[in-house]
Amino acid sequence: MEYEHVDVLIIGAGLSGVGAACHLESGNPGTTYAILERRAAIGGTWDLFRYPGIRSDSDMYTFGYGFRAWHGTKVLADGSDIRRYVRATAEEHGVGDRVLFGRRAVRADWSSDEGRWTVETVDETTGATEVRTARFLVGATGYYDYDAGHRPQFPGEERFGGTFLHPQHWPEDLDHTGKRVVVIGSGATAITLVPAMAGAAAHVTMLQRSPTYIMALPADDPVSVVLRRLRVPARLVHRIGRARNIALQRGLYALCRKAPRTMRRILLAGVRARLGKSVDMRHFTPAYKPWDQRLCVVPGGDLFTTLRSGRASVVTDHIETFTETGVKVGSGEEIPADIVVTATGLRMQLAGGMEMAVDGKPVVTRDHLLYKGVMLDGVPNLAMIIGYTNASWTLKADLASGYVSRLIAHMDRHGHTSVTPVAAEADRSSVSVMGESLTSGYIARGDTIMPRQGTRDPWRIRNNYYRDRRALSRSPIEDRALRFDRTTPESAQAQAQAQAQAQERSPARG
Repeated sequence: MEYEHVDVLIIGAGLSGVGAACHLESGNPGTTYAILERRAAIGGTWDLFRYPGIRSDSDMYTFGYGFRAWHGTKVLADGSDIRRYVRATAEEHGVGDRVLFGRRAVRADWSSDEGRWTVETVDETTGATEVRTARFLVGATGYYDYDAGHRPQFPGEERFGGTFLHPQHWPEDLDHTGKRVVVIGSGATAITLVPAMAGAAAHVTMLQRSPTYIMALPADDPVSVVLRRLRVPARLVHRIGRARNIALQRGLYALCRKAPRTMRRILLAGVRARLGKSVDMRHFTPAYKPWDQRLCVVPGGDLFTTLRSGRASVVTDHIETFTETGVKVGSGEEIPADIVVTATGLRMQLAGGMEMAVDGKPVVTRDHLLYKGVMLDGVPNLAMIIGYTNASWTLKADLASGYVSRLIAHMDRHGHTSVTPVAAEADRSSVSVMGESLTSGYIARGDTIMPRQGTRDPWRIRNNYYRDRRALSRSPIEDRALRFDRTTPESAQAQAQAQAQAQERSPARG
């Protein structure tokens, strides 16, 4: 069944998709758009993940949108607060009624003759196949698989008599009161789960193969608290906090890359100060340099407080085998467990797993460069919203969405129907857009699908907000690396007829 044609079709109604729609609302009056969302509610990641203690791993002044202030004082916000924030943003900007829920995008085909994308979707409630067309396609699904997280198989796990679960699919009815819990992992999810579960559990053990750098942040932003007491306008408090935290994020990352030994000493000293002199620092001393993997942060040092209380502990070892009642590690110790949480990471996926083709030729994302971190070379009228790995996701997502809005407005003013980034052979490299320096497991696993970055601008991925702001928000749209085209009069006429027929056949909105 064919449905209405729109100017822009956005895949995903999470933080990135709602942001992209809001930019279209403010910057492209008259542009028609729709959002396809596989879930039954707005929120994306923050609607899917419901494990205890879930929160942002970046400060909310920069994790929130630049165009809609976050007015809370919490540095790291709870998942439920973020979910409400995203939904309130959609409602405030009038994009909520553009969302088509329960639709999984399975295939998108670009036709150069028609100058449009044809997108096949499945209504997961009824199983019916639907076809929509759009002039421009925006992938705003993030880069991980919503269906399943990364879940390695462990020796002897079939013998374990307790409960296995992955944080990505947390059961609503799980009661861990009085239970012995083992959390496998050392990343952001694990260090969030441990203090959140320790209050009710008999004991929580964080079992890690290797340590991660962990830094404590204040639970509430002290500067903002003072400014609010002084009755400084909320908008100004937000502007000050956002500008400051962008600079601090950038400065911390730059220092870690330029002076890793010094920053290593500083970060480890912070942990030692929180845990006391008796702590075994081997559990908190990574083998890699700071920011070779994403730096983990804990609000108010809650993880360290929990460890000092004795309600939780850390074991650094490899899993030898599971037993009927727990986990046996390499040292010979057996850790008793009633519940095992495999906080072992994510599986990478782009565009929600949707297949793409240009004039019948499949698009293999790994074979393409990313123009300004937003568009695939050789693929017309397609944007991929991919946030930062070394700063708040939304900083880059906001810039990318603003750029897409500017680009579409430019095309409309000049009568262009398509735009294609074109890379020269000299621009190409084998380096992923995720970079060479980050060594996290999920990044290594995702190398088979992530686009490449080039040897020079505009194909290099800088992961630098200030440079990206110039490139995406302030630089001219016209670029030698972009090819603008118009469809032929014949194809334009055929497209108009197809649109009219589709609109006659379709209901108001899917």
